[in-house]
Parts: sequence; structure tokens; C-alpha cells
Amino acid sequence: METPFGLGALPTLSRSMADRQESLRTNPDRLATRWADARVVLLDEDARTPVVEGSGALATRKTQDFGTEPPADAVFLGEWQGTDFWSLPGRPEGETETVEMAGSWGVVEAVPRHEGEIWVDLRGYGDLLDDVSAGLFTTAQALRNWRRQAKFCTRCGSETELVQLGWASKCTGCGREEYPRTDPAVICLVHDDAGVNGEHVLLARQPIWPPDRYSILAGFVEAGESLEGCVEREIREEVGVDVRDVRYLGSQPWPFPRSIMLGFTARADISAPLIPAEGEIEEAFWVSRAEVRAAFANSQLRNEGAVPTPIAGGTRQLVLPGNSSIARVMLAAWAGV
Repeated sequence: METPFGLGALPTLSRSMADRQESLRTNPDRLATRWADARVVLLDEDARTPVVEGSGALATRKTQDFGTEPPADAVFLGEWQGTDFWSLPGRPEGETETVEMAGSWGVVEAVPRHEGEIWVDLRGYGDLLDDVSAGLFTTAQALRNWRRQAKFCTRCGSETELVQLGWASKCTGCGREEYPRTDPAVICLVHDDAGVNGEHVLLARQPIWPPDRYSILAGFVEAGESLEGCVEREIREEVGVDVRDVRYLGSQPWPFPRSIMLGFTARADISAPLIPAEGEIEEAFWVSRAEVRAAFANSQLRNEGAVPTPIAGGTRQLVLPGNSSIARVMLAAWAGV
């Protein structure tokens, strides 16, 4: 008997092993005494971090390279197997060369390489990291992006300073504290009414995306709105379709710049007319499970440097979301690949 599909795999950026409970980061004396044996995760201006080339491990640094105590801009990421991890700004030291590798959406990108390390971004490389590294990198980028947008107090406009080792900011004028924000967004895999899980899925593309890139639909939760209500509204606004039987699947942090993606699935009438929202959705259409499976097979060919084949004998190419996205996990689970 067919059962409703689930994610099947933990989304790439949801993997986190480090312990970052509040009691650790509100105990500066403990952290100061452990600084000498801690490790540092570097982030450059483009939010890239070094990894050991050919591996899934971050190339962390010794804390002694940054002084005998945590610098003012150091952010505590958590503790794993007796070692504390911090984040600091950094860049390759000395001359670098570039190497090509698959990035987000499967697009080949040139990334810096220096002394056995490559400097990668989270979107393009997150799925290749081990669980500990993926969690540390995601947390470091989320806190960095929040800090860049929270330099001034929203109450009085004065500058803020980091407190609680990077997990809060305090206004230098009125003393108001602010904590890292996460904006909730829903992402929904809409399928038709055939059987339990449908035979077709609704895909769309935004005008700003690279050619042939398609994904499932997503949008931010508005004030005073439930998650399920957001799903219904967003799908209706973006493609003019009413959905029902909204069901939660799972979530993933998405620190670009500070979101959490809440994954849902829902049903819709495949015969209902699709009306893409002007300026937001360039194209939307229904795709069969066989076409989605073929698109996944083509993504493997791209990774191997081979030429992908047209879907279903036509001219259309489907490039699915990158491996670091929960959208890809959702599509893979629905398609059974």
C-alpha cells in the first residue's frame, strides 16, 4: 500500500553536531581557559571558508594564531568532542591559484586554492562537508550575516557591540539587546491528485535564475500568518493555483542571509490554469515523475563532465536546485531517487 512520502534524508544544512547551548556561551571564564586548545573557522569577505582539498573537513586554524584570548570579533560556534570552535574573519595568506568545481545549481565556479586548501561557499559545497563541518559553517555564516545587518540599534540608531560571544548585540546608546533573527519561509512541493503522492509535480523559475533552472515554490511568512496559510497564499499568488492537504515535511536553515526553510507538500488540480505572477515567476508547468528522475540523472552527467540529454525526448532541460538545498531533498524524496 502506497504511503505519503517523507524527506528520506536530512537536508544538507540541517546537519549539526556541535553543542552550542546557551550555558556555554554565557560562561566567558570557561571559554577563556579553553581558548588555547580551541579551533577557528575562517570566513572571507565572500563568505567562503577553507576546506582540506579532496575532503569534507573544514581547514580550521589554531587559536594561538589570533592571540592569547578571544578577539573582540570572535564568535563562539559550539563545542564538539571536547573542542571549542570559534569563527573569525580571514583570507588566504599569500599567492593563490584557482580551481574549477561545481557550485550551486551545478554551475562551474572558479574558487581559490592555496597550499592544499580550497576556499568554498556554503551553497556550492555544503553537501560535500561532513556533519560537524556543515553545522559549523552554517552557524558561522548565519551569525556573520546577522551581524552585518545589526550594526545599529533599531530603537535609537546608535552603534551596537557584540555581546554573549557573538550571540547578541547591545546598543551603546540605550542599552537595548538584540538577538540573531531568523526569517521563516515556506517551500512547498505541489503534486497532483493521482494516488497518494501524485504523478506530476509543479515546477517554476524566477526571471533572475540562470537558464533552465527550475524549482518548487517558496515564499516568506507574513506577520500574523500561519505556516499552512502561507503555503496556500504563496502558491495562489505565484501561480494562481489553490492547494489543499498541506503537510509538513521538515526544515533547513538557509543563512542567505537569515532564513529557515520550512518544507511542506500539498495537492492541487493539474487541470487548473497556471497564472505566473508577473515579475516573480517567468514560467511554471507540471512535470512527471519520470522527467524529474531524468533530470536527476542529467545532474549526475553534468557532475561527471558529460553532456546532459533533453528531457522526455524534447528540447527542454531541467536543472534542479543544488545539493545544499532542501528543495532538492524534497524532489528526490518525491521522485524516489
